[in-house]
Amino acid sequence: MDLLTPKRPASNEECYAVFAHKDMRYDGALFLGVSSTGIFCRPGCPARLPKFENSSFYDSAADALAAGFRACKRCHPAGGETALIKTLIALVEDQGETKISDDALLERGINPSTARRQFLARFGMSFKNYARARRLGRASNIIRQGGSALDAQLDAGFESASGFRSAYTKFFGAAPTKGHPDPLNIDWLETPLGRMIAITDSRALYLLEFTNRKNMRRQFDRIRKVQRRAILPGRTSITEQIEAELSEYFAGRLTSFRTPLATSGTAFQRQTWKALQTIPHGETRSYAELAAMIGKPKAVRAVASANANNGLALIIPCHRVISKNGGLGGYAGGLARKRDLLDLEAKLEPK
Repeated sequence: MDLLTPKRPASNEECYAVFAHKDMRYDGALFLGVSSTGIFCRPGCPARLPKFENSSFYDSAADALAAGFRACKRCHPAGGETALIKTLIALVEDQGETKISDDALLERGINPSTARRQFLARFGMSFKNYARARRLGRASNIIRQGGSALDAQLDAGFESASGFRSAYTKFFGAAPTKGHPDPLNIDWLETPLGRMIAITDSRALYLLEFTNRKNMRRQFDRIRKVQRRAILPGRTSITEQIEAELSEYFAGRLTSFRTPLATSGTAFQRQTWKALQTIPHGETRSYAELAAMIGKPKAVRAVASANANNGLALIIPCHRVISKNGGLGGYAGGLARKRDLLDLEAKLEPK
């Protein structure tokens, strides 16, 4: 299979032709949003081609989700790794300490820009940064298990000790010596309402957000600063637990989450988040009511800000807070998604 992706079509008419002819060379690099159904698809989708006037085009699944479209259930445009991503991940694991250059990718028939684009859409980082994170993660494991800094340096593929120390310290926030905290793990989970990011360790869940929410980078930086730990690609038992609970939640069989949480916020924020978790499944409260619940009825704006920045979507149910007049209010994950969540919960009475 030729993994080289051609240049993006210059016009919407040409983009439409890609889907009309089911041109799989653009798979993962071009997405079709259908205004009449509210879904978006990948090239080659078996569903009937929509009318041109109902079509819009996006460079990534994240962009289509941000525009309010849902992933098509027939072609799963937002789900799972593409063949290219699977190939690249296997390459990172097989190569170990070897840095993978653009020339090495081209020799395998892989366009470096395509690799970068697909990794950014899937993981929020470039392929080179992903590979670097994996090498440094292996180095960290060696040190934590009693190995020497030299062994870790060589395993990570650094010829210079000073270069390795600088990269390691920048990434982990600590020099390559024994005793610094284990890194946190980040993974991506598929849901019916879009992909979510989970950050965990073996004890708790630190972040759960939809990938296209606003100010995601700020959430990452806050966790790194508070925890003083690097964030590396990977899964833990907590990742498995929240993934299973999300599946049950979206199937309408779960009304409360049991995954252990690790929140980081001010005393006021934690007080607000605790109150949020008392709003029953299937019910809503206004921002003013939430402020009254914590005994600070005049702090409506501060409550709204704390509500928006809890970092644990669905589990700390900020989507259950609406405007005083009955409107949806705001939601960092998008108002269409907020409406869908409220509709989902309204169909199932809490047990």
